[in-house]
Amino acid sequence: RVNLTALREAGRRELREFLDKCAGSKAIVWDEYLTGPFGLIAQYSLLKEHEVEKMFTLKPGRLPPADVKNIIFFVRPKLELMDIITDNVLREDRGRSPQRDFHILFVPRRSLLCEQWLKEQGVLGSFIHREQYSLDLIPFDADLLSMESESAFKECYLESDQTSLYHAAKGLMTLQALYGTIPQIFGKGDCARHVANMMIRMKREFPGSQNSIFPVFDTLLLLDRNVDLLTPLATQLTYEGLIDEIYGIQNTYVKLPPEKFAPKKQGEGGKDLPTEPKKLQLNSAEELYAEIRDKNFNAVGSVLSKKAKIISAAFEERHHAKTVGEIKQFVSQLPHMQAARSSLANHTSIAELIKDITTSEDFFDNLTVEQEFMSGIDTDKVNNYIEDCIAQKHPLIKILRLVCLQSVCNSGLKQKVLDHYKREILQTYGYEHILTLNNLEKAGLLKPQTGGRNNYPTIRKTLRLWMDDVNEQNPNDISYVYSGYAPLSVRLAQLLARPGWRSIEEVLKMLPGPHFEERQQLPTGLQKKRQHGENRVTLVFFLGGVTYAEIAALRFLSQMEDGGTEYIIATTKLINGTTWIKSLMEKLEPAPF
Repeated sequence: RVNLTALREAGRRELREFLDKCAGSKAIVWDEYLTGPFGLIAQYSLLKEHEVEKMFTLKPGRLPPADVKNIIFFVRPKLELMDIITDNVLREDRGRSPQRDFHILFVPRRSLLCEQWLKEQGVLGSFIHREQYSLDLIPFDADLLSMESESAFKECYLESDQTSLYHAAKGLMTLQALYGTIPQIFGKGDCARHVANMMIRMKREFPGSQNSIFPVFDTLLLLDRNVDLLTPLATQLTYEGLIDEIYGIQNTYVKLPPEKFAPKKQGEGGKDLPTEPKKLQLNSAEELYAEIRDKNFNAVGSVLSKKAKIISAAFEERHHAKTVGEIKQFVSQLPHMQAARSSLANHTSIAELIKDITTSEDFFDNLTVEQEFMSGIDTDKVNNYIEDCIAQKHPLIKILRLVCLQSVCNSGLKQKVLDHYKREILQTYGYEHILTLNNLEKAGLLKPQTGGRNNYPTIRKTLRLWMDDVNEQNPNDISYVYSGYAPLSVRLAQLLARPGWRSIEEVLKMLPGPHFEERQQLPTGLQKKRQHGENRVTLVFFLGGVTYAEIAALRFLSQMEDGGTEYIIATTKLINGTTWIKSLMEKLEPAPF
């Protein structure tokens, strides 16, 4: 297995070095968006070891009182944050003694623009250390890395801003420095081409970056999100995907309604129910979660009830423990058994919460329409269900997801169908959403059909994107993650491994952007001689975001007996249809008069 801890270690080392430069006691002022990702690299204990005594959230006004020698700002290079920092620094009481030293750590890069801005505000000189912390790829799990750059898709496709692609290339260079040069690069899409070009250039410009580490990855596959706009719009049907669709998973944590998790006390009639949401961490370190996270939700119930039987049988054992040795044996297993019991209780509660939603009529109707579109039924005319939802003023994002899905499954909509939807949406939800509709069109999500041809049926048939006989309990194909639809992005990865992309040249041409292959020369002696039965390791990098259902599908391919390929996944951001569409929405403020 590829061990991603080296990456986390490198991140911690860089952090320690910076903290040691600022001698003495410290307070960190956090850009709130960074606290989640940082928590995955370094626990609070690491900061405490380096004399971090206080932590504050970055906000305008005076900094809270803290008896420390150093104030360190941890921020993304964004101008609106520079304004807040300026305000903090200017309000600092210069008369106080001893004076506090200011430092700034930009994540993931220093920005000339930001420093120039601070200079114009007259505060740049107040910072003793101005450095950058290259937190590009953050390990989220044993096989998952994310840059957590929430605006990457919008920047690349709407604003032609390629900063996040530069960070992606930098992140890949860091990865190669730790895990060896990746001999083969494949890619599809304009952003993929761009990242590959930057990597090749960086390698040429830093000849010293050629290291003598035996390559861990055989292949890098760079995929643009806009090559497959369909997948994130559909409702994910894996356990983890549904948790994310319904509650939203942020930096591996989910917040859930507390009443399901209240300890049941007899005869109290539940008068003091907890009001704080229940916060749980979800990753593969938890045995049960690792087993069920990637299953289709319909297959989760049976696993949970099996587990319940096993656990209660294990606790029953205590009645049979007679000898001291047997009792000792039982006691030694107790902590593990108790952890398993509480994990089971949590996931049973989560599954019940999700089941309440997935068994509702609305969920079923919505899913039926999605599946009709994906299998190519009635994609070219105004849909009754969508019209009804607009008339009943269902959440706008739900409408947008469905309309975009219809557009993508029809290679764009006929002009009069498109105009009809736009008019209905603007009249019901307000004309301020015209900018959002414009963004969706620019991104290729909701657009008129050009050239009068619908390519989707050809793509669907050639890539086998719709499977009628899907087995949710014991899947034999990746289409189980959407109960019938196989994610196009993952199908491309699967076909690249076997039989290779030459078999699908025609379809690749129908999808946006170039496809390409690059080879990186390895120093002599580092070429891999593959042992018989040894798996290839492929890093799949999604530029513009990836869903949990796609991750589940890639894990499924990794586990296939005759697969021969193990996948590690990297992305600019973990997304679902809702967060993705939200990132493309424009808030038009009403005029103040």
